[in-house]
Amino acid sequence: MTDRTGSTDRAKDTALDLDHLGRMTHGDRGLEREVLELFDRQAAMMADRLRGATAQVALSCAHTLQGSARGIGAWRLARAAEQVERVAAAEAPDIAAVVAQLLVAVDEARSAIARRLVG
Repeated sequence: MTDRTGSTDRAKDTALDLDHLGRMTHGDRGLEREVLELFDRQAAMMADRLRGATAQVALSCAHTLQGSARGIGAWRLARAAEQVERVAAAEAPDIAAVVAQLLVAVDEARSAIARRLVG
């Protein structure tokens, strides 16, 4: 089954949806590399800011990550960021747990990007 982005359910469960990324970069591998390198740097900066962040900072970082992750097809990361946004906006006490899940998703996406850039 595909959704409005053209991604399958299976692709939504991967760290990086290469079909979506290919559509967004029009199959241009040079552009893909540039986009992935930019995302990787941004994700590293946001992950650093998230560690020990207040709810407001976590909300801001998660919002940034969510939009960027959707752009490249990092669906798990986008969902984890969305969860942080919800919890932070509600000022729920379990913010640290969802931030930890987001950091795992960031690491997974960055690992997938590293593999893609080498390959």
